[in-house]
Amino acid sequence: MAEPKKAGLWRYLTEAFLFKWNTLIFGGAVVAGVLSGHADVAMPLIAAAELTYLAGLTTLPRFQGAIDAKAHAEERGGGKTTAAQAANQPAARDRILDVLKSLSEDRRARFLRLRARCVEMSRIANAVRGDTNDQSGAATELRQPALDRLLWVYLKLLLSDQAIARFLQAADQKAIEQTLADLQGRLAKREATVPQADREADRILRSLQDSIATAQVRKENVEKSKGNQEFVQTELDRLENKSQAVTEMAVGSSDPDEMSSKIDAIADGISQTEQTIRDLQSLTGMAADQETPSILDTDLTPQRVVQ
Repeated sequence: MAEPKKAGLWRYLTEAFLFKWNTLIFGGAVVAGVLSGHADVAMPLIAAAELTYLAGLTTLPRFQGAIDAKAHAEERGGGKTTAAQAANQPAARDRILDVLKSLSEDRRARFLRLRARCVEMSRIANAVRGDTNDQSGAATELRQPALDRLLWVYLKLLLSDQAIARFLQAADQKAIEQTLADLQGRLAKREATVPQADREADRILRSLQDSIATAQVRKENVEKSKGNQEFVQTELDRLENKSQAVTEMAVGSSDPDEMSSKIDAIADGISQTEQTIRDLQSLTGMAADQETPSILDTDLTPQRVVQ
């Protein structure tokens, strides 16, 4: 396996310096040094203490691993949140709500149960991580984009499952097969009464043959949809387990770098699922490559979902 890309010394220094407790303590020390009336003595001491802190923290393998994982997650998710992305958050929330409102009650409840479990397990993981002094916050920032992506694909799969079910109900496979059998019977009778030399020019034969070809296409579409339905339902079960695995993994693992590799493997494993969603776009109206909204941070209270 290729060595994970390092974030670099500058990124390590930046993250260490901008850590909220460091900025608070460093800023307070500077102010205190200025107000003390002995800034010429205090400031070099403060600078020396800050350099010692930066040098010590940025050389810790665990800190570097956490920042590497955070940087990798930002690359996968398109970088840090920009002002434009922040402005798009309401639109992303509306997309989630629109999909949820379009789902049947049982499918909507299934998604909300899974999301609630992910939120609860994330809270447990944060509590555990508080005991392990993972102050970088990288584990949480790494875990959430992966969970959001899994939950977004899961939500679109539920919509695909519903669309396929409606199509199969409307298509009526038994009626299509009966129509095909009737047409084939009529064709056989017509061929029996028309001489071989005249069949190519016979309009009724051509019409029956075209009708049979159309019925065959309809039958194949139904059979293909049944295969898609089975795959989608299997993927729903698989992604449900994957989403739960990510949250449970966060509770059991205190190494952000190790968790990064495992989450990447899980997220990369849904490419086939996203291709299926693209294939079903004509039924659902949703593209697989839409930007992933922040699902865990979105208010999905029952009042907002069903109103």
